[in-house]
Amino acid sequence: MLWMIDNPVHFGTDGWRAIIGETFTFDNVRACAQAIADHFGETYGKGKPVVVGYDTRFLSNEFADAVAQVMAGNGFQVQLADRPAPTPALSYRIIEAGACGGVVVTSSHNPFRWNGIKVKPHYGGSASPEIVADIERRVPAILANTAKIALAPASSDAIQKFNPVPGYLAKLAALVDVQRIRSSGLRVAVDPMYGAGAGFFTELLGGGSTTVREIHTERNPLFPGIRAPEPIESNLGEFTLLMGIREYDAGIANDGDADRVGLVDEEGTYVDQLRTFALLVNYLLGQRKLRGAIVKSVTTTNMAKLLADHYGVECIETPVGFKHIGPLMMERDALIGGEESGGYGFRGHLPERDGVLAGLYLLDYVAATGKRPSQLLDEVFAITGPHFYERLDFDLEPGSNARIQAVLDAAAPTEIAGRPVLSSDRVDGWRWFIKEGFLLLRLSGTEPLLRIYTEVTEKALVQQVLEAGKALAGVSR
Repeated sequence: MLWMIDNPVHFGTDGWRAIIGETFTFDNVRACAQAIADHFGETYGKGKPVVVGYDTRFLSNEFADAVAQVMAGNGFQVQLADRPAPTPALSYRIIEAGACGGVVVTSSHNPFRWNGIKVKPHYGGSASPEIVADIERRVPAILANTAKIALAPASSDAIQKFNPVPGYLAKLAALVDVQRIRSSGLRVAVDPMYGAGAGFFTELLGGGSTTVREIHTERNPLFPGIRAPEPIESNLGEFTLLMGIREYDAGIANDGDADRVGLVDEEGTYVDQLRTFALLVNYLLGQRKLRGAIVKSVTTTNMAKLLADHYGVECIETPVGFKHIGPLMMERDALIGGEESGGYGFRGHLPERDGVLAGLYLLDYVAATGKRPSQLLDEVFAITGPHFYERLDFDLEPGSNARIQAVLDAAAPTEIAGRPVLSSDRVDGWRWFIKEGFLLLRLSGTEPLLRIYTEVTEKALVQQVLEAGKALAGVSR
């Protein structure tokens, strides 16, 4: 009976992610692929191709082959990437090829034991909650009767290999003044974190007076030396040491599938994700004089709202995830969308994160102004005032989420770090506002993980607010 079939496929903030060999198995991947094929077929028909790609993780290409065989077995023409590629490159291929959608085998920024699947509809962005819910609900029946899985041979004529790089590079060059960066004489360091973004900055910016040095460009699914390929300060130790010698004007890091960006300034100081988003907003509104709405997640900086007010544009807030941000970007023709994770999307490209494009825009900001990242950040602060951010991640024991949720549901603090609580909301997680900023706690949708966030206008308050968050949740480290 179907109610007895445990569903191993659960989509979180962006995709299904699971541990390789435990839940992320070939059987489950094929069942998920069949559910996606059924959804695509019923929604769009089978007259348009499906794009399938993958990142540099363990077995990603083999899992992608399995997905392609299921898609071909269901009557789709499949365009299968012939090499690891950034998720935004594969999303762009969906647009370029007029595909009905795509599947990317990636676990993005998760630790090395994880892999996953991202589903991309015809617009190339993250699948909406409605789409992933429809895919999820189909899986138990497929697992209960695996004869439902249609499988074409790997040699099927319906599966055609393609190179995802040239079209994507051409699109990036159309969006950014690559020649200006190339001829600016900048000294750029890049850390793709052993991921799918390796080589892209060198390819785009080589051949002029600008120099690019990339580290960690080899494919190594263990991501040695880092907890996970997420471009945050704790994972960029070697890179910040490199930048600390002060021989580079800017440092750009990307996560495992290159849809996120991290910035290190000319002095070797990591520029947190919220400040990086503020820099990008000011670049588009202030430097390039563009206009359009700003879309941000609840975990992202209030500086975006202050900049939007300064330049006379709208700022819209959403729950976490580009499955919420992307649709609003399309609906409102928004200029930029961003989230605390370091993922930023841009008008004229995709309603989706692109860490390579974000990095190019940051470098263009430096090249166009002749100012270094720290100076550009001072210009942002001149408008918004300084803001200070930090996030704590707590690994939880499996099954702990319900207990933590119950504790936070009952929490009703009247003060945080000695400051009166002015208001609270449950837009996504548990958020309390004080005059100086906010405290937010969220349970991960993909891992047994609790995240505690704060952004405040007084540096001395950061740790005090985080301690208050730990006390509310009853966690310690």
